[in-house]
Amino acid sequence: MADTIYCYHCRTYHPKEEMRQIETKSGKRWRCIKSIEATKRGREAREAFGRQTTDINKAEAQSKARLVLNVDR
Repeated sequence: MADTIYCYHCRTYHPKEEMRQIETKSGKRWRCIKSIEATKRGREAREAFGRQTTDINKAEAQSKARLVLNVDR
């Protein structure tokens, strides 16, 4: 995990080479290039990227929950 940085936009870790530090109202934050580019393509692309990210995060959460539940058995 030393060579990865947390992306506040998609809430996952990415390699440092795929990240950029941007200025926000609350200060500087790290964001992946993929999410930055998605916001430049327009509303539909932005929403599609958001849905895709949500689906990935849900799948990971469900996988982790299944592992936890199986350990308890």
